[in-house]
Amino acid sequence: MTAPDAGRLLPINGHLLHPEQGEPTDTSWVEIADGRIAATGTGRAPAAPDGVRVLDAAGATVLPGLIDAHVHILITSLDAAERASQTPGYATVRALKEAGRMLRRGFTTVRDVGGADHGMARALAEGLLPGPRLVHGGKALSQTGGHGDLRPLSDNSTSCCGHEPGFARIADGVDAVRAAARDEFRKGAQHLKMLLSGGVASPHDEVSAVQYSDEEVRAAVTEAAHHNRYVTVHAYHPRGINRALRAGVRCVEHGNLLDDETIELLLANDAFLVPTLVTYEKLAEAGRQHGLGETSYRKIDDVREAGLGALEKAHKAGVNLVYGSDLLGPMHRHQLDEFTLRAQVQPHADLIRSATTTAARLLRKEGEIGTLAVGAHADLLVVDGDPLADISVLTRPEECLRHVIKGGTPI
Repeated sequence: MTAPDAGRLLPINGHLLHPEQGEPTDTSWVEIADGRIAATGTGRAPAAPDGVRVLDAAGATVLPGLIDAHVHILITSLDAAERASQTPGYATVRALKEAGRMLRRGFTTVRDVGGADHGMARALAEGLLPGPRLVHGGKALSQTGGHGDLRPLSDNSTSCCGHEPGFARIADGVDAVRAAARDEFRKGAQHLKMLLSGGVASPHDEVSAVQYSDEEVRAAVTEAAHHNRYVTVHAYHPRGINRALRAGVRCVEHGNLLDDETIELLLANDAFLVPTLVTYEKLAEAGRQHGLGETSYRKIDDVREAGLGALEKAHKAGVNLVYGSDLLGPMHRHQLDEFTLRAQVQPHADLIRSATTTAARLLRKEGEIGTLAVGAHADLLVVDGDPLADISVLTRPEECLRHVIKGGTPI
């Protein structure tokens, strides 16, 4: 008997869920060769040649692997003192272990928006450890005293964050922003993140604070364009969001306090919004026990209460919405719960698109990931049930997720 060819697979007897159409097919099959989707069809599958492994989906739903466009795989602890004691090697091992768990939840691609580097992406791409495709942006840019400057108030040093493991680096002024952007792109960053407002997890700033000048933001946008990359921004309040969109940024992370002008700018610029509702729910529930400081709790309620309304407003307006979780430390295990929260205001088909085709477009990988189109990477999930009818089919992997296939290989 011929041994199965690791590069060829034939899932049969499943119902294909093409996000573009938003409805399942009749009984269908997918032919996979060399890690790509070679063909699909309905009805009886073609006979499998010798060496091709047949995977019987037996009536399950086959859909593209999920994409989480806002993760921090390097932040595996909420305890600042613990993180400060981690060496780069130790932090990387912890990060890659968490990446493996993300893959087993059904996320075959993740976009890291602060912390992961080219070495982590390479290790996963080479299969040194199991994990999703990692699209990394290196370190986010923060001004002194901004969301990424986590030094205690007693620290009078003049430098911060450049070499130790962490999610951000300090860059003040147009020239410094240009240099930092060039350095991150030199190291392989696929996008650049700027921190334009305060944040929940940063202890010394407010979420409505305006960070970075218009000139600094425009400098980053120009450098990104020169490198065929783009800028995404951390911002909650329209004071920060709207400035960024007028300066040409392509994507906004969070956006909980957006206003009508924000919606108009997002639509006019064909920009993307990545809400991250689940992180505030989980921080409110259990942040203290995992080491989150008390100063963060005053800010959690402000953004938590507004988040769902902002999502609903953006959805109704037709904004490009992308799935993101932004969970930290031990809360990563709730990564799929973002589906549950968003399902309160988004139809399931649109929600699935946010984690597949729309996310792929943000990552400039349309036709490559987040789709069952011929020629795409063979990243597939086989799930019991129909997520269009019941989104919990995706949120209960221990019960419903039968197979995760990445690059044509079942994990």
